[in-house]
Amino acid sequence: MRKPQQIAIDGPAASGKTSVGKLLAKKLDYLFFDTGVMYRLATYVALQKLGSVEDEDQVTRITKEMDIALRVNPENDETEVLLCGEPVNESIRSSQVDKNVSIVASYPGVRQTLTEQQRKIGLLGNVVMVGRDIGTVVMPDAALKIYLLASPEKRAERRYQENLRKGIPSDFHEILMDIMKRDEIDSTRVLAPLKAAEDAILIDTDYINQEQVVERILSIIEQPE
Repeated sequence: MRKPQQIAIDGPAASGKTSVGKLLAKKLDYLFFDTGVMYRLATYVALQKLGSVEDEDQVTRITKEMDIALRVNPENDETEVLLCGEPVNESIRSSQVDKNVSIVASYPGVRQTLTEQQRKIGLLGNVVMVGRDIGTVVMPDAALKIYLLASPEKRAERRYQENLRKGIPSDFHEILMDIMKRDEIDSTRVLAPLKAAEDAILIDTDYINQEQVVERILSIIEQPE
């Protein structure tokens, strides 16, 4: 196929979207953008200011007021999201954010606000964008759409091992329950539910690593038309 200007990668929580997207973007020399960071930011800020994410109107207001910018880190060439001019740190990947981000992402006002920003990034071209509704909502005209599949147990194990490497105390069963709860919320929300686009290519990642997934995607791109 002709080298796509927009590549959409979707999938459920902990399916490997970010790892695969980063590696693919690096190999193609494309911009990488993880839309989940925006929803995590909104969740983190709401928890900091409100103590919870139950008030949809207040969370939506906070999301609209967030000062978000992008920059490329010259040290590693990765795209960073800045909040009020400062790089986002590991705070947005806390267990508290994990437990609440799907709730925030289900609010129509939040999704509308962030989707508009994400589409502007997509229009830059030569971008690999990952999330849960990239191929269906954010970049429905993307030339290449990938949907990553993995069992809840495999995804929980990956998240558990990731937390261990980072020194974050974790309980496998709790992570599994959180992932299954997020799957239910993400796939049943009225606006932009988690699902594969009709023309997406499905890749099961249960028994292949991120390098193998990326090689499979590159082979698709390199196929003659």
